[in-house]
Amino acid sequence: MSTVLKIVVVGCGGISNNWFKTAQETADASIVGVVDLFEASAQKKKEEHGLADAKVGTDVDAMLRDVRPDIVFDCTVPEARAIVVRAALRNGCHVLSEKPMANSMAEARELVEESKKAGKLFAIMQNRRYDPRIRAFRSFLDGKSVGTLTTLNCDFYLGAHFGGFRDKMKHVLLLDMAIHSFDQARLISGADPVAVYCHEWNPEGSWYDHDASAIAIFEMSNGIVYNYRGSWCAEGLNNSWECDWRAVGSQGTVLWDGADGFRAQKALPGETFKRPLEDLTVVVTKSDEPINGHRDCIRHFIDCVRTGRIPETVCTENIKSLAMVFGAIESAESGQRVTIKI
Repeated sequence: MSTVLKIVVVGCGGISNNWFKTAQETADASIVGVVDLFEASAQKKKEEHGLADAKVGTDVDAMLRDVRPDIVFDCTVPEARAIVVRAALRNGCHVLSEKPMANSMAEARELVEESKKAGKLFAIMQNRRYDPRIRAFRSFLDGKSVGTLTTLNCDFYLGAHFGGFRDKMKHVLLLDMAIHSFDQARLISGADPVAVYCHEWNPEGSWYDHDASAIAIFEMSNGIVYNYRGSWCAEGLNNSWECDWRAVGSQGTVLWDGADGFRAQKALPGETFKRPLEDLTVVVTKSDEPINGHRDCIRHFIDCVRTGRIPETVCTENIKSLAMVFGAIESAESGQRVTIKI
């Protein structure tokens, strides 16, 4: 491996800007190639980010054979995920992709096996994991200040007027957004999915063609129940993009509003109908840098390539979050409880 890790960025949509910026701010990394279906888009990103020596092109395989990078950043649409990841792996590259990791569970399983055979990392961008506030939430629960976690609830209600392809998508909330909430639930609870029952519908007044609201009940490992309630066509009193959370422990409860608001209480010994309660404090580690989950996920991945460590969003782990998405969709379509198979 070279002293400076060489990176090729594939996909030049708006989401790629964070990836370009972070790579350029990383001392031991350099972008040597930019690929997009439209060469003009690749050239534009090259110029916008001042990448004078980077090559541009439209063919992933040709670019990888030419510049022989260490890492591929896959910022393409989900339909192109398998094509880009397979090209990267067969050319000996580690891959960090935008979510979701695949378009189906079958495809995800195939990519996991190809990553193992290649001996290269394939990890997925789950930027919300790198928010210090969610880390504080998880750490607080791990400390057992409210006992053992039994129930985890989250609410996601936004009136999101995207326009464009999302308005036409089937399962738009579950497919395009819920992966974040489900992955957050796995991080917060430290548990993995076992089964799910999901109901999906499109409320009156919705501007989406298909179901944009869902409620899902997940049975998780360790006997934990995770409840998801969400809508992308809910006007007024919206949550943050990180959801509103309630974690119920055997001895108390923690609330997190997805931003800076935490509340926690535990029950004290007593013989009253409702036990006396003690307020607790959730401590968040402060940083001089603004919160930027994309940046920190990318930095972590680059460090793992450098040191040989395994990213926490590696494909063998992230497939469990993806399985929650496809399990919920299967349940919504069948009206039945679905056992989740990884």
